Amino acid sequence: MTTTGRIQVLRASERPATAWLNGGGVTREVAGFPAGAGLDSFDWRVSLADVASAGPFSPFPGIDRVITLVEGAGMALTVDGTEQLVDAPFRPFAFLGDATTDCRLLGGPVVDFNVMTRRGRVEATVDLRSGPGPVEVPPAATVLLVCLAGSATLDGTELARFDAALLTAPGPWELRPADGTTAAVTFRTAR
Repeated sequence: MTTTGRIQVLRASERPATAWLNGGGVTREVAGFPAGAGLDSFDWRVSLADVASAGPFSPFPGIDRVITLVEGAGMALTVDGTEQLVDAPFRPFAFLGDATTDCRLLGGPVVDFNVMTRRGRVEATVDLRSGPGPVEVPPAATVLLVCLAGSATLDGTELARFDAALLTAPGPWELRPADGTTAAVTFRTAR
């Protein structure tokens, strides 16, 4: 992690991979709050996962989830008995972490982007950007930018694929994705 002025840069090359208990893939945590919180105590957590095989998702009671396909043919998620195709890149799908969820891969391994928030404490909005424009950090909010494809520049700071920038200072920032897509996740205290 490096801090450039008001930007906290989280480099993909500095993230360790954590194997899943069921052996179906690995997860790399991009950022979480509070920093260092475990799976049972975070307010919000963002990660990238390499999904290598089909199987059940771990339950996360009290957690709201948003999953976005980044790479691969996609997956069919069965959430509480209802199948939902997650087969279009960069299209977020929201569901409850409490739900019984099973995953079937549609054509080999995938990489997905996961946003998890503790229900009643934090709400998140996931916006995918492929063109230049301002990023607003509302008062009392935090914005996490993650370069999901290509590269991007944020106020002169270069972000490579899977690099992230954590923004906590209010105000506008200039984002310029280069041949790719950047996720802008805004976290606010739940109402």
